This record gives sequence, C-alpha cells and structure tokens, in this order.
Amino acid sequence: MSIKMYPLQFEPILKERIWGGEKLKTVLNKPIVSNITGESWELSTVEGDVSVVANGEHKGKSLAELIEKLPNEILGTRVYNRFGKQFPLLFKYLDAREDLSIQVHPNDQLAKERHNSFGKTEMWYVMQADPDARIIVGFKEDSNKEEYVENLKNNTLVSILDDVKVKAGDVFFLETGTVHAIGAGLVVAEIQQTSDITYRLYDFDRVDAQGNKRELHVDLALDAINYNKVDTYKKYETIVNESNVVVDCPYFTTNFIPLSGVVKVNRNKDTFTVYMCVEGAFEIRYENVIYQYKKGDTVLIPAAIDGYVLNGEASILEVSI
Repeated sequence: MSIKMYPLQFEPILKERIWGGEKLKTVLNKPIVSNITGESWELSTVEGDVSVVANGEHKGKSLAELIEKLPNEILGTRVYNRFGKQFPLLFKYLDAREDLSIQVHPNDQLAKERHNSFGKTEMWYVMQADPDARIIVGFKEDSNKEEYVENLKNNTLVSILDDVKVKAGDVFFLETGTVHAIGAGLVVAEIQQTSDITYRLYDFDRVDAQGNKRELHVDLALDAINYNKVDTYKKYETIVNESNVVVDCPYFTTNFIPLSGVVKVNRNKDTFTVYMCVEGAFEIRYENVIYQYKKGDTVLIPAAIDGYVLNGEASILEVSI
C-alpha cells in the first residue's frame, strides 16, 4: 500500500521565555496562552520537542515517526545519505519583548565532543521591528580572549560588541562562534541546525519570577567564541516570483520569494523544502487539492513531491539542503 505524500503542517511547540511576550499571537496568530511566550518551534526533532503533524491523513504522527518509516520520501536521498534518519534543521519564530541573553553556539566539532550534538549555525529574518530595535552580532573590532574576559568581569561586555539597528526584511547569518543577542522589540524567523546547545555569556543581571538568575556558561564559551569582527548582514535580491538566494551555506540554503500570482515549481527528489510565510498569504495546489497558508505558517514539502503550484500575494522563505 502506497503512503500518501502531501504538504505537511505541524502543531507549533510554544515555549515560555523570561524575555517573551504576546506578539506570536498578535503578529503571527499562534495559540499562545502565556504573556511571556518567546518561541514557536515550527519544525523540530530535538529530543523532547518533536513536531507532530497537524493536517491530513498523517495528522497526529510525529515528524520523527514519518522519517523513520519513509526517510527518502520525507528527507530526500541526498539528505538521508548525509544525515541518516535525522531531520537536520530546526525552524522557529521568536518574539523578543526584552533583550535575549548574550550567547554563543559551538561548532560541530565542539558540540559533538561535549554534547553529542550538531553545532548551531543559524540565520535570522526580521519579520517585525519596533522603532530603534537592534541586535548584537559579534565584536566591534577584532578582539581576543583576554580582552573579552576582562570586559566580562567588569560588566562592560556590551561596550566591545557590535550593536546594529534593524528593520523588517533584514537578514543576518550567524556562523558558530559569533557572539549574539536578539534585542527587544523584534519578531524573528530563525532557521538553524538541529541543536539546542547555547552558551549564555551575560544575561543583564535579570532574575526570573522566583528571583533566580539563569545559568551562565562562561567557561564553556571561551573556546567556542570567534573573537574576530564578522560580517553577518546579508543583502539579497527581491525579484518577483523568483527564488532569490539569501543564504547558501553547507547546512542549508534559504531563498526569498516575493510571490505575486502563480508560480509552477518543479523539483528533484534529493531534498525536502520548507516554506515559512513571513508576510501575506498563499496557497499550494498539489494533486487537485489546495492547501492554504498565512503569515506565520510553516510547511514541509516532502522530497517525494516533485511538482506543485504556488499562488498568492506573499513573502516566503524557501529552505532546502
């Protein structure tokens, strides 16, 4: 008996965070129940947080379960050959009511040695930005371990980090080792390697509802940090109805599609594709069925699907490997 493949949506995995707010509901229409909801995990196979299908005949099945049974059909041959039955990416939306902690992610080698995990290369697409919202990305100038430690000790770390004002549509690509923080007043789409390994360097001395500070990982971070100035901002084309390359790295390729009207898509079967709708609304027409999406929706196109039609007025992030 053949198993039906179709565009898959998943139940959002909602995460309370000390810095979270309510924009995941007011901006992206997520079913949050807390006024400190910071993250919606859209597609995940992180242990303990595995996405569950929300539509169609596979509703109620987990992404891990589908991949276990149908690795080539879901992931694609090239992805399966490289990663096995591991979904290699994690997709999120974030709402930063307050600044996130200043943090860094280890590379593949360190993450494997210390945590038996992938590293965490990631990118941010800014969906909404309050006036004067900013992010921290890397050092203002080339630094070193000694200067970093001295400033950390003196509570002056922020003074040597690069502080960048941002607006909707901005994209930042953060290789592992880049010290970073999403600033207050931002809603961000985040695409990253499948990893939940974060080293927290500084948390602005804040406390949670019980009066406790969050754990810092100062020593672990020392060998993970890239102390050189880095260029993280990505310029990209916005040609209508085209897949405009934004980020092309060993872990994922992200394109930006300004969709206006109808686009036919033909694919080979060696990788899955994920669409994140960051503005507007669109539909996918596949095998005489119409699947509808709006801002804040994420959809996984299994590798076995080789052709379909996009239709609508939307800004879409298109991600594959």
